[in-house]
Amino acid sequence: MLERFVRDICQCEALWTPAKIIDDAVARIREQVGDDKVILGLSGGVDSSVTAMLLHRAIGKNLTCVFVDNGLLRLNEAEQVLDMFGDHFGLNIVHVPAEDRFLSALAGENDPEAKRKIIGRVFVEVFDEEALKLEDVKWLAQGTIYPDVIESAASATGKAHVIKSHHNVGGLPKEMKMGLVEPLKELFKDEVRKIGLELGLPYDMLYRHPFPGPGLGVRVLGEVKKEYCDLLRRADAIFIEELRKADLYDKVSQAFTVFLPVRSVGVMGRWS
Repeated sequence: MLERFVRDICQCEALWTPAKIIDDAVARIREQVGDDKVILGLSGGVDSSVTAMLLHRAIGKNLTCVFVDNGLLRLNEAEQVLDMFGDHFGLNIVHVPAEDRFLSALAGENDPEAKRKIIGRVFVEVFDEEALKLEDVKWLAQGTIYPDVIESAASATGKAHVIKSHHNVGGLPKEMKMGLVEPLKELFKDEVRKIGLELGLPYDMLYRHPFPGPGLGVRVLGEVKKEYCDLLRRADAIFIEELRKADLYDKVSQAFTVFLPVRSVGVMGRWS
C-alpha cells in the first residue's frame, strides 16, 4: 500500500537501486582517496567482501587486502576466500597464516568476552604488522555497516546495553595513522547483500548464515584448543550439509554447532 502511494500516486522514482548505490559509492571512494593506496582486512564475511569489491572497482590495484587466517574459520574457508578473491576476481591479497599465534594467545582463557578481546587484539597486532610492510598506504578500509554505527554510538552514550564488542568500530590502534574509508556505513545488511550480487559475488556466500567475527573462538565453550577447533569445524560442516540436504538451510536464520567442554559418562548395565 505504501509502495503504491509513493510510486503511483506521488509519482516518485525508485532511484535507490543497487547499481545506483554502487556508482555513488565508487565515485565517493575515488574522490576521497584519489590515487592513494588503501588496505583492507578481508575476512570473507559479507561486509568485508562487498567492501573489497567496491574498492577494487573504484581503485583497482591500489587496494591491498590482508587475509588473516586465525585458525578459527569454517572448514576450507581460507582456501575459498583466496580462490574467489585472488584467483577469480584478481584482487591483490596478502595471506597471513597466524593460527599458532592466536591459539597461543587464547591458551588458558575461558571467558567468552575475554576471548573476543584477545582475538580482536591479536588481529589488530597482526594486521598492523602487515600494514607497516606496505609502502605509502594512507587509508584503512573497513566493512562497517549502519547497524554497527548505531549500536556502537548507543553503547558509547550509555543508552544501550553492550551485547558484544565490535571489531569494526573504534578498534584501531592509535599509532595507525591512516584515514578511514567506510563505504557501507550508511547501509543495512540487506542492502549490502544486494550490492554484493550486483558486483558479482555468489548468492550462497552472501546469504549464508552469519558467522561471528571471533569465529570458532566463541563457539568453543571454555578454553580454545586446536584439536577442539578441528573437530568443531568438521562437525559444523556436516551439520550444514545435512540441513541443505533436508531443504532446511534457507528456512532458518542461523544454525551452528558448538563444542562443549564436558565429558559424557556411559553406564554399563545388563539388559534382558
